Amino acid sequence: MNNGIRESRGRGKIVALLLCITLISALAAGCGNEDDKDSKDSAESDKLTRPAATDTSTETPKSTQNETKYPASLTYWVQMDSDVAASLKNFGEAGMYQELEKITGTKVEFQHPAGEAAEQINLLLATNKLPDVIYYTWNSVAKGPDNAIKDKSIIRLNELIESDAPNFSQYLKDNPEIKKEITTDDGNIYVMPKIDLNDWTLVNSGPIIRKDWLEKLGLPLPETIDDWYKTLKAFKEQDPNGNGKADEIPLLPEYMSAWASAWNVGNYFYQKDGVVKFGPVEPEFKQFVTTMAKWYQEGLIDQDYAATDTKLRDAKMSTNTLGAFVGYVGSGLGKYLDLVKPTNPDFDLAGAPFPVANAGDTNHFGMKSSPFIGQGAAISGANKNPAETMKWLDFGFSQQGHMLYNFGVEGKSYVMENGKAKFTDFIMNNPDKLTKTQALGNVTPGYGPYSYDQDAMRQLSDREQQNKAREEWAKADGTYVLPAITLKAEEDMEFANIMNDIDTFYGEKFNKFIMGTEPLANFDNFVETIKGMGIDKAIQIQQAALDRYNNRK
Repeated sequence: MNNGIRESRGRGKIVALLLCITLISALAAGCGNEDDKDSKDSAESDKLTRPAATDTSTETPKSTQNETKYPASLTYWVQMDSDVAASLKNFGEAGMYQELEKITGTKVEFQHPAGEAAEQINLLLATNKLPDVIYYTWNSVAKGPDNAIKDKSIIRLNELIESDAPNFSQYLKDNPEIKKEITTDDGNIYVMPKIDLNDWTLVNSGPIIRKDWLEKLGLPLPETIDDWYKTLKAFKEQDPNGNGKADEIPLLPEYMSAWASAWNVGNYFYQKDGVVKFGPVEPEFKQFVTTMAKWYQEGLIDQDYAATDTKLRDAKMSTNTLGAFVGYVGSGLGKYLDLVKPTNPDFDLAGAPFPVANAGDTNHFGMKSSPFIGQGAAISGANKNPAETMKWLDFGFSQQGHMLYNFGVEGKSYVMENGKAKFTDFIMNNPDKLTKTQALGNVTPGYGPYSYDQDAMRQLSDREQQNKAREEWAKADGTYVLPAITLKAEEDMEFANIMNDIDTFYGEKFNKFIMGTEPLANFDNFVETIKGMGIDKAIQIQQAALDRYNNRK
């Protein structure tokens, strides 16, 4: 799935690989990223300090006390997403990296892996030809980041940050909660991270529904599962698209975690009051699956949901047949308003709150991302100039770097008005018909060590529907979502051995239960089989990791 305006640019996309099961690829973001995520209490996030978006075009990059110089050159491994690839073949073509080279004098040779990042990172680490910098979601790497340091694939950064990263060091002083997030249980900082401290931008996905269909049928925004059932039945039976055909597809349930959360159960690992649980073996999960099977049997769920990808969803939305789905504020809600409304002026979308069982209940999941999802730039063990590289990476946390990474190149992608950055028509109304996200990706790809500026997202998500959607999605409090915990190497191996088999079994049976090819009478046997495959041990491993996380200082 493309993750939207900034969500697609490095957030959640790779984390979801941890939990890659058919139809539950969003677990990392929605059940605990997604998110990929994974959630964090908003009260804590509000305490954190954000860099100001001010005019810093004349600022001189800071030097460390020992006058470390920028490296003459770097090799840099980083995934390229579809928004960037729409207009660039290499990050080196992006305006911000060209400006960064002028400032630092560092020539960067970017290496972009083809194919799935998880597979490519394993191939990369198995070679003896590591690049200087590797940008990845390192808390999802096999055996974990501590083991990657032990194996000398990457290096510990704590001391380098203190000596050669004055901007990031100050950032950690200003935002002490972040140090806990980026430090492993063994005390290692393994990446120069990408951070998002903005509650507003962390809430970026949730249920999306055809507002124009609701209005035509005189229906309110659904809140409870019963509300959704009545709404989807109306979509199915009352011809809201007005073409005289029974061709409406009421719901495409791509992110099953969103629907399971109505029963306050996750569809993978989650936690309740500090106790880790595995959703599919909990009693509430059977209620969720039973409901989804009923909806599928009655034609309320897309009969081809298991085979529907982004392109097929695009087609169903553009042909005026799809009624509701779970998506992102940019690549979902914003994208389809751009795509469909020009040819269908009545077309409208709204964000709906995450469903609950009873009116007045609170959804304890949602799909709120975490400020740090394990993603960032690691310095490889093959790097011969780690101090100089650290200085280069630290530039992203300077005021000038903040502007480059978030807004791009002054005069091209933004201008300063009344002391604030404002995107130009190159971004907002691109002459080459690039979308806003594609145009921004042309100037600043979005992957890198920096702190995300919510003013950029506010300008990109400038529709009333998008702002209201965030308000609805934010009603979920995320208290049951697991934070970004890390496993020790020996735990990771044992956990993987257990979960590889469980994931395969779970993924196969889950769809069969919903589609009716596996009788629900067999569900209890399904639960007992998972228990017999060692799920209790996997829960213990997750619990130990959560306990260590909670005890971090």
